[in-house]
Amino acid sequence: MNELVTRVAENVGLEPATAEKAVGMILGFLQREAADGPVAQMIASIPGATDLIAQYNGEGTGGGGLLGGLMSAIGGGGVMALGQQLMSQGLGMGEITSLAKETIAFAKEKAGADVVDEVVASVPGLSQFV
Repeated sequence: MNELVTRVAENVGLEPATAEKAVGMILGFLQREAADGPVAQMIASIPGATDLIAQYNGEGTGGGGLLGGLMSAIGGGGVMALGQQLMSQGLGMGEITSLAKETIAFAKEKAGADVVDEVVASVPGLSQFV
């Protein structure tokens, strides 16, 4: 996992701790929202992904505050809720887009483009960010 976090930190311009948390949040989001088979295959092929997901997707990382809670209550979660969570960590839209692209590119290197493309296609709205 250090390889992905280092790559994101360097290419997106984030502090390593912020990059680690953001990658964990994205992978956790994909695990929750994407098609089960392909996302399980993708996560299994990224060293350390399961531990990172567990670390940053437990108590206190979901919800995104009042706005996140309201969005979930009206069915507006998904990519929008993830964006809100990442913004609450101090990331701007440009950083979020770059973060998503780097994470997906790394996942394609490890799991293969076909698997990752299937994951992306299974999450409504995600393709516009990657």
